[in-house]
Amino acid sequence: MRTSSGGICALAALMVCIALGALSGCGRSNAQAGFSSPPPSVTSAPVTVADVPVFLNEIGHTTAEEVVTITPQVSGKIIQRSFVDGADLHEGQTLFQIDPRPFQASLDAAQASLEQAQAQLSSAQTDFNRDASLLSTKAVSQQEYDHAKDAVAVDQANVKSAQASLETARLNLEYCTIKSPLEGRAGQRLVDVGNIVNANSTGLLVIQKVAPIYVDFTVPENNLPEVRQDMAQGTLKVIVESPDAPGKTAQGNLTFLDNAVQDGTGTIKLRATVPNQDRQFWPGQFVNVRLILATLKDAKLVPNESLQISQQGPYVFVVDDKGLAQQVPVSLGQRQGDKTVVTKGLNGDETIIRTGQMLVQAGMAVTVQKPATQPSAGGGT
Repeated sequence: MRTSSGGICALAALMVCIALGALSGCGRSNAQAGFSSPPPSVTSAPVTVADVPVFLNEIGHTTAEEVVTITPQVSGKIIQRSFVDGADLHEGQTLFQIDPRPFQASLDAAQASLEQAQAQLSSAQTDFNRDASLLSTKAVSQQEYDHAKDAVAVDQANVKSAQASLETARLNLEYCTIKSPLEGRAGQRLVDVGNIVNANSTGLLVIQKVAPIYVDFTVPENNLPEVRQDMAQGTLKVIVESPDAPGKTAQGNLTFLDNAVQDGTGTIKLRATVPNQDRQFWPGQFVNVRLILATLKDAKLVPNESLQISQQGPYVFVVDDKGLAQQVPVSLGQRQGDKTVVTKGLNGDETIIRTGQMLVQAGMAVTVQKPATQPSAGGGT
């Protein structure tokens, strides 16, 4: 059966009207039935009130408290090594032995020279005493007396010179045994047994004292007034952490503040001393440094994930006693782990929305989920 174009248009218009009427009817029946979107589901958290540190986070560099390069004080041949590379050394521990025989011979010669000088002094003293007793009788002349007196003075000087030579020879013999001047850790030896070493020039070994250890770091010069003010109140604590072992920290004290701002960088150098008895840190490491300046009393803290940002600044959603979400602008302080200090905007007794804020608007009712029940530590079978 054929249908004219006018009939087709009329039929189409009728179908559109029927569809619109059906939709309108559905809408009215849904509204009459009271259908609406459920309140968004969120999790909440109370505002935490606690004392928290005020701090500066910087990058530091560890340095040995003492570094000594062992060099011989006498020349000779190394005949013995008494340590292992990398070993922990004690003060006074023997490290190297230089062939002592030439120095023992010098000591023996010096001892003989001293005995000879003492014998000459004794003879001269005897002659002088005799001439002194005969001077009054004119048995000796004044010239002979003066000559005997001068001979005693010369021999006394010879004895002192011989004593000094003997002491030098004794010291040189002692220097053949090279000992550690401090407690520290040995590096890799620089010479082996059999080498000839020269006095005061040949490096034998480097020893570093690593307990305690220094941590050097810098802070911007605009923090200098605050650092100086807090230092005046007492010793400042420093928390040190290796990037290779996050969470494992050590505590020390700030022990040095440089006397000038460094040219070109606008920073000032500080130094902390860390006990490091467990050898956690090694000289030359880069570490994370937290300088504790003061303690902020009764700070308000919120979870980091609860914070939102708008064109007007940061804010949080607070759930009021009617179960409605209220948007509260806040001012933020330092981040403290998984929480952040709120310096302005909260009283400390609020309940805030922790997660689920994406579907929340100010004044909207929300459904607060209860936290999941934690299993007991014992755990049944």
